[in-house]
Amino acid sequence: MACIPSKSEAETATNGPPPEDVSSRNLEDLIRTLPTREGWSQPMVLYKNYWCRPHLVGKIMLLQDTFKPRSDDIILATQPKCGTTWLKALAFTITNRSRYSFSDHPLLTSNPQYLVPFIEIPDAGRDHTYLETLPSPRLLSTHLPLSMLPSETSSTGCRIVYLCREPKDAFVSRWHFENKIVKGSSIELEKAFDMFCEGFSPSGPFWDHCLEYWKESLARQDEVLFLKYEEIKSQPEQVVRQLAKFLGVPLTAEEESAGVAQEVVKLCSFENLTSLQVNQTGGVDHGNKIYVENSVFFRKGNVGDWANHMSEEMAEKLDRVIEEKLKGSGLSF
Repeated sequence: MACIPSKSEAETATNGPPPEDVSSRNLEDLIRTLPTREGWSQPMVLYKNYWCRPHLVGKIMLLQDTFKPRSDDIILATQPKCGTTWLKALAFTITNRSRYSFSDHPLLTSNPQYLVPFIEIPDAGRDHTYLETLPSPRLLSTHLPLSMLPSETSSTGCRIVYLCREPKDAFVSRWHFENKIVKGSSIELEKAFDMFCEGFSPSGPFWDHCLEYWKESLARQDEVLFLKYEEIKSQPEQVVRQLAKFLGVPLTAEEESAGVAQEVVKLCSFENLTSLQVNQTGGVDHGNKIYVENSVFFRKGNVGDWANHMSEEMAEKLDRVIEEKLKGSGLSF
């Protein structure tokens, strides 16, 4: 079963930004040499062909030197606002179902984001060595592209679940998110859209991020599972079974008879999670003017909401961009 951070560890994550690392001066000097571009709520730097917030680049560099993947690790990979919270809830519930009943479950009192730590953003007050203290098997998450993870991630045999989302919905959800998390800053939809189509967005280019994991899932089918947000929305119970099997904890005949798949779906549903007090109050101060309220992780969760924000011309433009970028890969939306 996957490891769960203790209650005190989860609560620590709400107490403020982590302290500066002692080697931050050298990292800052290196970061200043990277290409920088304005436009989103904060300036971005180009690191290893991806756009990142400057304060995250140092953490990523440290991660590449300190994170040691284990053969029984489970890493949930997503781009922001592509179903991260939902995937965390599902994977945590599936891998820990022998430990907790559905009526007295950690998800009822903890935001899913705190139950599955990000490898590039350790809890407040901790550095990357904290991950080494977690017992195996570890359930971890990341927003990083595959190429930014340590090379051992592929060679150790750890399992990766990647969740992507239809690009137009992903863009709209990310635009809303960006305008909520950075204090005193906002960006117009049309401006954000043009930059997104250029490949300039936080964690972007969007298509390159998807393609890295897509190609890896074809090469390592037993170790990398590629999912789409829309698949979970349309067939949630089937995806629960698929996840359980891939993660090495398939549902038994007894669990099928008892309706465990349905209970997992119900517990992790958007309607249930948004109704909980823990997801309506509180949040995390990440520093750098970024404060993320727990409620921000839940907006609508609908498929096709882009139609309420984008014109037909905008939709057609992004569709053309995505079709061109994914041409010949076998991946489509």
